[in-house]
Amino acid sequence: MTEHIQFSDDQYALLLLDQRILPTREETFVCRTTDDTVYALQTMVVRGAPAIGVTAAYGCCLALREARSQDDWRSALAANLDKLERARPTAVNLSWAVRLMRALHEELGDVRAEDLAKAWLTRAKQLHAEDIETNRRMGSFGAELIEDGDTVMTHCNAGALATAGHGTALGVIYSAVEQGKKIKVIANETRPFLQGARLTAYELHKAGVPVTVACDNACALLMKRGMVQKVVVGADRIAANGDAVNKIGTFGVALLAKHFGIPFYVAAPLSTIDRDTPTGDDIPIEDRTPREVTHVGDTQITPDGVPVYNFAFDPTPAELIHGIVTEKGVLRAPYEASIKKAFEG
Repeated sequence: MTEHIQFSDDQYALLLLDQRILPTREETFVCRTTDDTVYALQTMVVRGAPAIGVTAAYGCCLALREARSQDDWRSALAANLDKLERARPTAVNLSWAVRLMRALHEELGDVRAEDLAKAWLTRAKQLHAEDIETNRRMGSFGAELIEDGDTVMTHCNAGALATAGHGTALGVIYSAVEQGKKIKVIANETRPFLQGARLTAYELHKAGVPVTVACDNACALLMKRGMVQKVVVGADRIAANGDAVNKIGTFGVALLAKHFGIPFYVAAPLSTIDRDTPTGDDIPIEDRTPREVTHVGDTQITPDGVPVYNFAFDPTPAELIHGIVTEKGVLRAPYEASIKKAFEG
């Protein structure tokens, strides 16, 4: 699955499969401006750290096209990029992609807007293709951790939809299946946005991989009954010490896995590792709109006037993680050292 993020040269527009309305409808959301891209990121038309990074790279191209109509296009561009970079606080791939494009601009120097546009679009397409290849490399390393006959639990969606293609956590599963292993998946529903029930189940079922959706609060029972052999999740940001921030509820799944002796793995590209952030507790946690909790679709499920917590992510301590699957291989504790080595190698 790679068609969910496409750039149309003819329209000069970013075409995104609208993940808000999956699995019942497949519709395209079109981004032509910075505000379109920011809206798509904030409302989760597109989500997942690597997919956010690829979207941000194309968003820079749209920001430049928009700024070119201004007399001082460089200042207008800088303002657009600032707005784009601030769209969501937790996934480091967003700022990573914007900074890469800024760095390319600095490298090119005092270049004309049309020349910068060509260079940026070329780079964005390269990042798009590189992400798919990175995920496939991760998948090949991670598949070695999965045994024939395993049932793998995952939390949230870290599949093709969360990346440019193939996926991180689900990429591990897809690669294991490609090796001929018979794998089953338990997709935690992942309240409140239901990425597991809606998106993970959607893409695995479409790919022919056996998947069963479970309520988030069924994890302990499933593990106690021996119905889970591995847990593999993605990450939106990994700190320098190996703490991994992923969708809210991941920390609880990791604690249960530790209790029941089930290996817990994180799959993420090196671009998701933030070496400038010491620990998971230093990573900003997005606090999203209460409506995601108070409503399911258009149906209100909580009383008027009752406040809710809607923290979108939580940090899982490195000591609960058996390994971090990257395109350079599986990193092991102590993570400060293995992460450093991965970036140097």
